[in-house]
Amino acid sequence: MNATTTAGTTTAGTTTASAVTAADKTGARTPEAVDVIENARERIDALDDRIIGLVQERMAVSAVIQEARITSGGRRVNLSREMEVLGHYRDALGKPGTALAMTLLELCRGRV
Repeated sequence: MNATTTAGTTTAGTTTASAVTAADKTGARTPEAVDVIENARERIDALDDRIIGLVQERMAVSAVIQEARITSGGRRVNLSREMEVLGHYRDALGKPGTALAMTLLELCRGRV
């Protein structure tokens, strides 16, 4: 019987050793492509960690600004500044940059 293996169990119900290969994980069809993809993914993971750290740092700096603004009697949010930020991201990254900036602004608002 020719059964398909999924997560260690065949469709016939018998248990097998499920080995997910590097090619399965990457979608690559050659060992060279697997190496390129795995190395690039390691770089992306490291970049993602740095980005997350920078976003957390941005959130902390934003909280300082909001605290100073509120303490001085101002509003928590400065809409003209937010528009500058949106424009900066849009100019640098196009329309998706605006969505990214909106997400960053949302993460950084209201922490005080």
